[in-house]
Amino acid sequence: MSDKVKIAYFDFASCEGCQIEMTNFGDAAFLELLNHVEVVEFREAMSEKTTQRINISFIEGSFTRESDRKRLEDIRNRSDIVIAYGACAATGGINALKNHQSDYKQDVYGKDADMPHLESTFALPVSAAIKVDYSLNGCPMDRNEFIRVVSHLVHGKQPVIPNYPVCVECKMNETVCRYELGDHCLGMVARAGCGAPCPADGIPCEACRGFVDNPNEESLITTLMEKGGLSRERAEARSRMFAANCRADAPHKIETPNK
Repeated sequence: MSDKVKIAYFDFASCEGCQIEMTNFGDAAFLELLNHVEVVEFREAMSEKTTQRINISFIEGSFTRESDRKRLEDIRNRSDIVIAYGACAATGGINALKNHQSDYKQDVYGKDADMPHLESTFALPVSAAIKVDYSLNGCPMDRNEFIRVVSHLVHGKQPVIPNYPVCVECKMNETVCRYELGDHCLGMVARAGCGAPCPADGIPCEACRGFVDNPNEESLITTLMEKGGLSRERAEARSRMFAANCRADAPHKIETPNK
């Protein structure tokens, strides 16, 4: 009988890009990790499924349909540890933009908008339905962070998920601030942990990892307007792209289960 840590991957409302990112892993660190874990379910890479106890379950995708709650609860009940990985599962991600729209179904699906299989409600993080032990943010999630967190769990260590802004990583990398170059950026409130590759490559941070706890949103909007040259409407839309559920104006309250 295998004494490896059993891990499984599950998906809900998402593009499944984080699962695809998993299949792209091929570096030495990840291959070494496979010596310590056993993948028992992973729809993108294998046909086998499991109904047995799982040590670590990874869930991709946002919680958008009440009918998915039972499946999520089953995964939670069978898992020692549940990790929401990727922006959609961790915060609702870009899916949560629909939470701020009233006619999104008609705009997207047109004459098919009323078909029953398209019925959904708010796009919420997995933590709105079940208890989540850790979240791996990003769109897609960062492979180095994934390897680090899983390695820590396999060896009985407590993973540390960053809760400081991307600006910290830019300073550590000696990356010139986008605002100094006449651009805009969300790095001042965006959750770090990715290594800040986008600003280093000349791309403004879009906060795909969500916001740090207690972000100063009004200061962000003011900076986007005064230094980034955006209108208030554009500044608010820009700051909402990946963080629609992180914003104070999210049109609902996320109740986090404590069971």
